[in-house]
Amino acid sequence: MTEYIQAIRGMNDVLPSDSALWRHIEKIIRETVYSFGYDEIRTPILEKTELFKRNIGVATDIVEKEMYEFDDRNGDSLALRPEGTASAVRLGLEHGLLTQGVQRWWYMGPMYRYERPQKGRYRQFYQLGVEAFGVMSADIDLEMILLSEALWRNLSLQAPLVLQINTLGTAVARKAHKEKLVEYLNQYCTELDKDSQRRLHTNPLRILDSKDEKTQKIISDAPKLMDYLDDASKAHFAAVCAGLDALDIAYQINPALVRGLDYYTHTVFEWVSNELGAQGTVCAGGRYDSLVEQMGGKSVPAVGFAMGLERILLLLQLQQQEVNEPADIYIVSTPGAPRLCALKLARDIRRHCKDLRVLTDCSDASFKNQFKKADKSGAGLALIIGAEECTEKNVTVKHLRDEQLPQTKIATAELFTFLEKLRSR
Repeated sequence: MTEYIQAIRGMNDVLPSDSALWRHIEKIIRETVYSFGYDEIRTPILEKTELFKRNIGVATDIVEKEMYEFDDRNGDSLALRPEGTASAVRLGLEHGLLTQGVQRWWYMGPMYRYERPQKGRYRQFYQLGVEAFGVMSADIDLEMILLSEALWRNLSLQAPLVLQINTLGTAVARKAHKEKLVEYLNQYCTELDKDSQRRLHTNPLRILDSKDEKTQKIISDAPKLMDYLDDASKAHFAAVCAGLDALDIAYQINPALVRGLDYYTHTVFEWVSNELGAQGTVCAGGRYDSLVEQMGGKSVPAVGFAMGLERILLLLQLQQQEVNEPADIYIVSTPGAPRLCALKLARDIRRHCKDLRVLTDCSDASFKNQFKKADKSGAGLALIIGAEECTEKNVTVKHLRDEQLPQTKIATAELFTFLEKLRSR
C-alpha cells in the first residue's frame, strides 16, 4: 500500500471547521484598515535574498537561522519572505511611490521562517502588515497604535492585551550605548546564556530581550539606552507617551523591548497577551526612519507594525468565539431532469440574490436523508424539485426554522419576488 504524503512540518492546513473564523478575522481586518484610509499592496512571497540580508541584518535570528533561501536554476539566490516591511519598501522604491507624498499601505499573507514549530508559531504563518511613509511626527506613531487598538476592539477580543513601548533613538545613540553595553556584558560573558554569548559580538541589543533568568539579572544593571538618547529622540518619545495619555490608551514602558530587526529607530511597541504562553506577542512594530535610505532611496520617515493572524485565531478560540456560516437555501431534488432543474434554479438564485448562500444536494440520497442534510446546513428554506415540479416549472418551499409556516408550491418565475418579500420581513 502506498504511503500518503503528509504536509511539511510547521506548515499547517486550514480545515473547513476553522475557515469561517479565518474569514471573519480577515473581513474585520479589511474593514478596519479601510476605515483608517490605508490602501492594500501585494508583494511576491519570493524576493532576492540580499533584500533581507542587507536590510533586516545579517546578525539577526531571522537571517542567521530562520530564513528559507535557495539558488534557482539561474543561480540567483532567492528567499521566501520572512517579513513584509523590506518587501514593502522595495515595492515603493521600484515603482516610485515613496516620492509621491504620504503613503499608507497594508498587506496580508503568508511569511516563512524555519524555526521550531509550536502553538501560535509556524514555519508558514500569516501576517497583517501596516506601513506608513512620509510623516516624521509622533502623531503617525499614535495612529499606528490606534489602528492596532481598533483591531482588538472590532475583533471583540476579550483577552486583555498590554501595550508595551520603548524608544531605540537614533543609530548614533545606539552605537554609543552598544559600546558601553558590550563593555559591561563582557565582564559576565561566561554567565550569560548561550544565545546571549553568541549575540554579544553580533547583536548585543537583543541580549536585553533574553528570557533566561540568570541573564535577566545581569542585564538589570546594564547601561540603559535612555541615558544615551539625544534631545530630539527624548522629545519624540515624550510626545508619544503624552499622546497615549491623552487618548486614554494604557501602556507600559519596557526598556528591554528592542525588537529583533536591525532597521528599527525611535518608537517600538508590542501588544502582549499572557494567555498564549511563550508566544505572547500578538502585534509588534515601530519606526524605521533610515530603512528607505539604506535601501537606496532618499530619506523617508516610516513606521509600521505586523500582527500574527494565528495568534489572533488562538485568542478568539480561547474565548470560544465561533463563526457560523449557515446556508440560506438548500435545494432538494431527485436525479435526472429534476437535478438539472435544481442546478439551473440555484444558478439563477445566485445571480439574482448574490448575498445568499445556496446549496444543491447533488447526491442520490433519499428525500429523508437530503432533508437531514438541509437541516444540518442551517438553511432557513428548503426548495424541493421532483419530477412534477420540474415539468410544471414550479418549486415546493418548505420552511425549516419555522414549522408554523405552511409548505407551499410557487411558480419558479415568482420565486425571486417571494424571496425578496421574505428577506424584507
